Amino acid sequence: MATIPLPFSLAKVQEIIRQYPTPFYLYDAAGIIRCVQGLQAAFAWNEGFREYFAVKAAPTPGILSLLSSLGCGMDCASMTELMLCERLGITGDRIMFSSNDTPGPEYEYARRLGAIINLDDLTHVDFLEAHGGIPDTVCCRYNPGRFSLDKNAIMGNLQDSKFGMPREQLLEAFRRLKAKGARHFGIHAMLISCSLDAAYFPTLLEDLLSLALEAKEKAGVEVEFIDLSGGIGIPYRPEESPVDIQAIGQAVRQIYAQLALANGLHPRLYTELGRYITGPYGYLITTALHEKRTYKHYLGVDASACDLMRPAIYGAYHHISVLGKENAPADHLYDVTGALCENNDKFAVDRLLPQVAMGDILVIHDAGAHGRSMGYNYNGKLRCGELLLEPDGSLRLLRRAETPKDYFATLDCTGLFDDLA
Repeated sequence: MATIPLPFSLAKVQEIIRQYPTPFYLYDAAGIIRCVQGLQAAFAWNEGFREYFAVKAAPTPGILSLLSSLGCGMDCASMTELMLCERLGITGDRIMFSSNDTPGPEYEYARRLGAIINLDDLTHVDFLEAHGGIPDTVCCRYNPGRFSLDKNAIMGNLQDSKFGMPREQLLEAFRRLKAKGARHFGIHAMLISCSLDAAYFPTLLEDLLSLALEAKEKAGVEVEFIDLSGGIGIPYRPEESPVDIQAIGQAVRQIYAQLALANGLHPRLYTELGRYITGPYGYLITTALHEKRTYKHYLGVDASACDLMRPAIYGAYHHISVLGKENAPADHLYDVTGALCENNDKFAVDRLLPQVAMGDILVIHDAGAHGRSMGYNYNGKLRCGELLLEPDGSLRLLRRAETPKDYFATLDCTGLFDDLA
């Protein structure tokens, strides 16, 4: 089994567990900071570049505040994500509101905050006008139907995707928005999720700049910003290599010079990365509880798919380390399972690990995005807490673990659960 370095030791985690029992999420602040600064350096050549962190990936105030302090904006998709940003002092054009099937009150709230609204459909032009009005600055989401790098398992075929507008609809949206008073325009597209192909951003920009030139010619609109959105992935498997963000930035720069600057365009570039920013720097820490030998060899832990559902819904791979046994031979074949009454509650299937003793601590890697945020309460399971390991080695509680009182809080059962802590 490949040994992947961790930003904490067995002794450190044992110390944490004495105060915060497993399972819990542990985030590495130093890793997140390095990642953001590397991204910003890669695109520093583009005046006005900004990363809008995808709030859905890790909607935890402590994480969002850290990212905001580094100059990131926020990509929101719902009313509550907008509310979270407002309470953190993140408003105006520091918010990109990229929603779909959007209720009217959410557009109205986004307009009140001064967020950049990213329209998902042509019909939303009139809907937005009726719910908050047409802003000076507006963005439209593009779906080309086909893309040269094709599909992947998370996004699927673009012609089956509910997101974005075809080319002609987007151009018509620009015409209507301009006629209704919009003055500043942007284009957004996310065509792939979790891609390790370094050609993705350059290829996408080439397509979007072509669309921007067409918008100028056919809709009389100059595109002032291009939102490349997310899509850059992380190496979940030990044999995979991370993308070289500096090389991607330079490849994007070459396309920008050839198609934008050469044609008199100077659009600002934005990204909306989530997984890339926090994914590799979040770990689900869990303890081995039971060992079962039937038709297979099962290792039961105290976390479940309620804490990390990606393996259950996508069959996603997450590397697993056994703390203190990183250099031991991986010669035992396990299915690593949780306690849910569903057979897909497995963090790993047929995974070679060192021999695990009950009480050993397991680290599930690359869980810092779409992990805790996708948690749920099936079987009455209580979602775990979140902790931040600061660069100086200190620990900060970001979110406590849920209690039974939290679980019952929304029920109209006056007096029935008042005695719960």
